[in-house]
Amino acid sequence: MARVFITRAVPGRAVEQLVAAGHAVETWPGDLPPPPADLAAALARSDAVMAMVVDRITPEMLTAAPRLRIVANMAVGYDNIDPAAAADLGVWVTNTPGVLAETTADLAFGLLLAAARRIVESDRDTRAGGWKTWSPTGFLGVDAFGATLGIVGLGEIGEAVARRARGFKMRILYHSRTRKPALEADLGLEYRPLPELLAESDFVSLHTPLTPETRHLIDAAALAAMKPGAILINTARGQVVDQDALVDALRAGQLGGAALDVTTPEPLPLGHPLYTFPNVIVTPHIGSASRATRARMAEMAAANILAVLAGREPPNPVNRPANPRS
Repeated sequence: MARVFITRAVPGRAVEQLVAAGHAVETWPGDLPPPPADLAAALARSDAVMAMVVDRITPEMLTAAPRLRIVANMAVGYDNIDPAAAADLGVWVTNTPGVLAETTADLAFGLLLAAARRIVESDRDTRAGGWKTWSPTGFLGVDAFGATLGIVGLGEIGEAVARRARGFKMRILYHSRTRKPALEADLGLEYRPLPELLAESDFVSLHTPLTPETRHLIDAAALAAMKPGAILINTARGQVVDQDALVDALRAGQLGGAALDVTTPEPLPLGHPLYTFPNVIVTPHIGSASRATRARMAEMAAANILAVLAGREPPNPVNRPANPRS
């Protein structure tokens, strides 16, 4: 019997699957992540951990947890752990690809529409008693139908957003590390260098992983290159955007608005300047937050754990330890 630590309660049958395989499962109580000291202590007594992307797991924690064989992230991203350092210590790192693209794309496109049509802003005004009558000039927004969408990062989620944009007959530009001719032909996409994409797009939707190259990819210069009145949507990682520069661009009236599902830090403090702009939407990192998708993510993480505890290679490895712990 192995000990499995889960850093938060998860939906679906993941816990049931682990218990059915004969393993002892410990779940951290409450909605907040375990503090670093508690996380380190739990890792030290566990053979496997199902972690969330907000659980920062350091090489020092792994070194102090000699029993630990796998960190199974319940996420596609894994910027909360260094996979190479984990591999050097014999620890597998896994993720949950292929199950959240459509759900996250739904949210990204929903944020695009909400920002374009000022849905959140008008709802707030209505709740505050601002709705007096129908107005020919009230809450005028911009059309998404037929507009130009720039997608930065054409992975699974970016592609799913592009498919949704086709239904709105949008002109779709993209920028990615590699050209994707098959998708260009299939979805009618147009590749652009980033400055050109920013200059031509009415909406810019970010879908890049967080890497040293993408940190503050959208900085002051990138924001200045955006089409005046354009709307920025970020469902990738908060650090992809220089938030101070974004605040400056919004104050200058350069952008039409922003819709952010990810911020730096998370949660965004209530006194942050971004909350002062009526044309900014902030949601609490809910890109994959449908019941079915989160359950599939947890069950995929459990499958990775079960494989490693059974002495097999996990289905979704991020790294490959030369000498896995056993």
